[in-house]
Amino acid sequence: FLCTLTKFTCSTMGKMISFSSALTFLLLCYQERESSLTLAFSHPSSLTSKRILGTATTATASTNTPLRSQPTRKKHDSRLWNEFRSNDVMEGKASPMIVNGDGHSPKISDGKKTDETAASQADSSSMDPSQTSSLLAQESSVSPDSNKDFIDPTNNAKSNKPPFPIVLWRFTRPHTLIGSAIAIPSIFLLASPTYSSFFTLSSLQSLAYAVFPSLLMNLYITGLNQITDVEIDKINKPELVIAKGDLGKGTAIGIVLVALLASLIMSVTHPLYSTAGLQVALWGSFLLGTMYSLPPFRMKRHPLLAAFCIVAVRGTIINAGFYSHALSSAFGKSMGVMNCLKNDWKCSLSSLFFGVFGIVIALMKDVPDAHGDRIFNIKSFTVRVGQTKVFRTMKNLLTILFGVFGAALMQWAFMAPNLFVGARRGLVGCLCWLAGWSTRKEAKGVDAEDSVEVYDYYM
Repeated sequence: FLCTLTKFTCSTMGKMISFSSALTFLLLCYQERESSLTLAFSHPSSLTSKRILGTATTATASTNTPLRSQPTRKKHDSRLWNEFRSNDVMEGKASPMIVNGDGHSPKISDGKKTDETAASQADSSSMDPSQTSSLLAQESSVSPDSNKDFIDPTNNAKSNKPPFPIVLWRFTRPHTLIGSAIAIPSIFLLASPTYSSFFTLSSLQSLAYAVFPSLLMNLYITGLNQITDVEIDKINKPELVIAKGDLGKGTAIGIVLVALLASLIMSVTHPLYSTAGLQVALWGSFLLGTMYSLPPFRMKRHPLLAAFCIVAVRGTIINAGFYSHALSSAFGKSMGVMNCLKNDWKCSLSSLFFGVFGIVIALMKDVPDAHGDRIFNIKSFTVRVGQTKVFRTMKNLLTILFGVFGAALMQWAFMAPNLFVGARRGLVGCLCWLAGWSTRKEAKGVDAEDSVEVYDYYM
């Protein structure tokens, strides 16, 4: 299907690039509009939010209770509260509030001051801007020392915001970039008939032409997933740059669109290196990556479809596509993607190994995200079955995968034509067994219900 689709798209590639880019842009705009409508009712400038915050502030002052007393709240909650309060103060809807460094409001010990504070906050909405400004000046001059504890969230956010290159690097999800940068040269080495043929100029040029657009496509897919999952990431992965507020959604959309266009254009413009295998790898990844994240498809909501996307990209499309590209552009042996899968045992076995490995990735990555997925109605296998079951099953599957391939490599080591080849196969087989043993050993102390521990193990 992918080969047929690639032949069709390559025949009208210019139109397809324009159409796919326009479609992606429209879907992103739809997602942006949907998110804006959802957040409109919770924005701090809305009247409902201000009434709720004003009521909570008055009740807190009258009951002499710290504003943020729950120990389970995360640190960024206090910063969010300061932002809400600063918006209300600037618009004259509430009086400033002194917030300590730990995110709590100080207790008020004087009952008279408590009543006066509540009264001033209740009447502040009826004052004109000049009266509000004078009241703010009087309140700020009551306790000069208290100004040391006041946090300006706007200035604080600007001063703590990292430089754009660092933000962009974090936006790419570096572990995925590093994985792609290692996988493609490895596939080229697997496809090369000899080691010396890999280190020729034509081979290295073909490799570079494959790596660069694939990294751009990787940026598009991971970036698109972050753009569409901002609200979920605020719960599951608050350290991501969009969820954290270090990168605006509009800037992120621009970055992924530029990466997408550059990647697709490179797949069709070079007379020698724009092979059918490269086109299958890039266009197949584009189609499935888009359908995984964007509505109306949004396959990640359905566990079987989500697993299919990841297994197809990690197992078949990347391995067979780049294997075919390496043979056609670097080693002078023209072979289609399907022929590589059916007739080349090295391509078939690598696709099988990483297909199973893709299943582990598809299911294991959802284990630490179970809380946010439940809130946003993402029916992953983890949500349906439970974190412990999925974690144990994937650990056992990965251990079996390493064990089986290690045993096969050890058997091939005894069937090798010479000692050097047998030693290489035996070494890789031992490394597979070592990886399987490490998989089980490292999982012993992991609590499947603890998202941090699972994420550290998974990474």
